[in-house]
Amino acid sequence: MNKTDYEILRHSCSHLMAQAVKELWPKIKLGIGPAIEDGFYYDFDKKEPFAEGDLEKIEERMRRIIKEDFPFTREEVSKKQAEKLFKAEKEEYKLDLLRQIPGEKVSIYRTGKKFVDLCRGPHLGSTGGIKAFKLLSVAGAYWHGIETNPMLQRIYGTCFPDQKSLEGYLKNLEEAKKRDHRKLGPTLGIFDIYHEEAGAGLVFYHPRGAVLRRIIEDYEKDEHLKRGYQMVITPHIMHSGLWKTSGHYDYYLENMYTFKIEKKEFVLKPMNCPGHILLYKSKTRSYKDLPLRLFELGTVYRHEKAGVLHGLLRVRGFTQDDAHIFCLPQQLKAEIKSVIDFVFSTMKTFGFPEFEIELSTRPEKYIGSDEDWELATGALEEALKEDSLEYTVNQGEGAFYGPKIDIKLKDALKRQWQCATIQCDFALPKRFAISYVDSDGKEKQPIMLHRVLLGSLERFIGALIENYKGAFPVWLAPVQVLIIPINDSVVGYSKEVRGALEKEGIRVEVDTRNETLDKRIRNAEMEQVPYVLVLGGREEKQGTVSVRRKGAGDKGAQPIADFIKKIIEEIENKV
Repeated sequence: MNKTDYEILRHSCSHLMAQAVKELWPKIKLGIGPAIEDGFYYDFDKKEPFAEGDLEKIEERMRRIIKEDFPFTREEVSKKQAEKLFKAEKEEYKLDLLRQIPGEKVSIYRTGKKFVDLCRGPHLGSTGGIKAFKLLSVAGAYWHGIETNPMLQRIYGTCFPDQKSLEGYLKNLEEAKKRDHRKLGPTLGIFDIYHEEAGAGLVFYHPRGAVLRRIIEDYEKDEHLKRGYQMVITPHIMHSGLWKTSGHYDYYLENMYTFKIEKKEFVLKPMNCPGHILLYKSKTRSYKDLPLRLFELGTVYRHEKAGVLHGLLRVRGFTQDDAHIFCLPQQLKAEIKSVIDFVFSTMKTFGFPEFEIELSTRPEKYIGSDEDWELATGALEEALKEDSLEYTVNQGEGAFYGPKIDIKLKDALKRQWQCATIQCDFALPKRFAISYVDSDGKEKQPIMLHRVLLGSLERFIGALIENYKGAFPVWLAPVQVLIIPINDSVVGYSKEVRGALEKEGIRVEVDTRNETLDKRIRNAEMEQVPYVLVLGGREEKQGTVSVRRKGAGDKGAQPIADFIKKIIEEIENKV
């Protein structure tokens, strides 16, 4: 099945669920029920919360409706007819949706004896076409996502064309729960989010998390410098006039934090691009200076609604590996290709060899001329085609200032993670009136590329945790080696071994707690430390270490120098 077929199947299943719920609780009010990635949901206004066991009851009623094989019957009616219908049904949320639909005609769908829903479709031919489904969970959801609106109950489910596919997905879902970074992160001492004390969506890195982040940052800095980028740093707060010039103030204000200093309005930066444009404008640029690649690990802040916050994946403060490339028109395609190559190289290094690519085009609200949008979109598409890269087109999903390429990585469970983005922008250079002096002595406007490789470091760390289930490869592990002295008599030898490892830049800790050897080894396994060195009197006498490898068990005694040589090779090769 293709993506559209899945959407039709799952949308049909959401309506099937709504019909079952309405039959079981006739006084319930219906919200919306779209298909989403890997499933569907439907929102309900029910006075009492759904009780334990209600999902099974709904599933049973759904199976009965499937067995009846009711047709999904579409009718096109006037808005007045639809209003009369939903008023009679006392469906206030459908009436609210009806008011927002343009035009004079709408479509409704009928199923079974009484069920009717406002929907543009399409659906399957009948309920009998739904073969394999599962209701997964219940959550709260504000109507239209606005916190001042009523809180509805959202039932999530999934649906597949056959039982085998469903069972495979559910098995994957169980595995995903074991990998959930929101549980593993705090357990492994990587991060925490103190909702009550500090506020939701704000990340605190523990020492091991700070080490992991430093490893990622150091890798990025080194790789950017190798590729001709120049590192910059811009302020966290800037005058609101800058954001009015960029267009963010008009198009993005609801996601921005604003405040006043000495009666002047400032913004806690949600993006790094205006700051980089000011750096470009700091002096006269020649065509010989281009391409100019400015890179910043820039921390930004966005006012996300509480309902969409999700661990490290959706936060209010995060750091982007942000770069802006200012180039000549004839350099544009080569720069896009270079960024794509950089993305692929970086993702493979971190253990993500599989990707999916999407090209997003002009949205309804945009800045810049239609001609510039066509040029920008064409350059992105040509770069993908010339490198023979497969991609899908997302019509109308570009940024307000330009089209973009999104490169979504796939993890060990084949789930997609949005990370890398390349955006082509003719509009902001115009708005800020930036220029370069060309070979003919005339001032001309450069083209600007916005790009991130990992995207948000927070989101990427969340992806790393889930991809590796917390068991990072040695080069990424916050603690690479844990030394366990069997008793106090070898603590001195433990310090010698630790010193030898630290001298080579290996991250090492010593566990001298008054616990049994087995318990300390088990603790190291739970903390996902790649190597454990057990030291006793025999090891001290022979100048060796007894090595245990995570997932491989006891590897026997080795001379210290041999172990150091082996682990250094593993780190340098990023195994």
